[in-house]
Amino acid sequence: MEAQGLINELAKHEIVLNERQIAQFQTYREMLQEYSKIMNLTAILDTQEIYIKHFYDSLIPALFIDLHGDLLDVGAGAGFPSIPLKILNPNLNVTILEPNNKRVRFLTDLCQKLEINVKIVEQRAEDYIKETTQRFDFTFARAVANLPVLLELCLPFVKVDGYFIALKGQKYQEELDESKNALNVLNATVSEIHTLELEDAQRAILKIKKLKATHPKYPRNFGQIKKKPL
Repeated sequence: MEAQGLINELAKHEIVLNERQIAQFQTYREMLQEYSKIMNLTAILDTQEIYIKHFYDSLIPALFIDLHGDLLDVGAGAGFPSIPLKILNPNLNVTILEPNNKRVRFLTDLCQKLEINVKIVEQRAEDYIKETTQRFDFTFARAVANLPVLLELCLPFVKVDGYFIALKGQKYQEELDESKNALNVLNATVSEIHTLELEDAQRAILKIKKLKATHPKYPRNFGQIKKKPL
């Protein structure tokens, strides 16, 4: 079975996939490989690597954190981590924020094929925050950006006492050290850190709690955020 590696890793944490979930992950893998022939979705195309480096990696937060309610994935790309988390927990209310039109088309086709209900928003964070009144229990980012940048993009969408979950690598402590001012300005604190080895690499899950409302001027324009992070 092509999903055996994923099944084995989840079994170590007493998580068992049912037949529907296994079939959904297989369909996801097939579509990821097929669409990557015509658009830049992922450089990881080997079947087993997709199962571990994309699917299992996306599910790692669920090994440590009780995810529930409304979840926002900022810059989801090909759907990581939100789509695997939705497959694992169909009761999650998932919104994906992705500004790239081609990726939005892929995600729309994918969710239809998987028969899952996910809201997909084709906008940047600084634009969507002006239009939505919704505040989320959890926001996620698996994007390749420094933590101060991700904090400003993601924390404004979190409800007070909700959490931003950042998926980081072995240099997570350096990024946390660089984020002290951002955490202070955005009224948040690191409540938990979980680490796990993933094929000779370290994955860190940062659970960051929002203590008070963020100032309405955040997030700034993305160009400003990159040029002068908090």
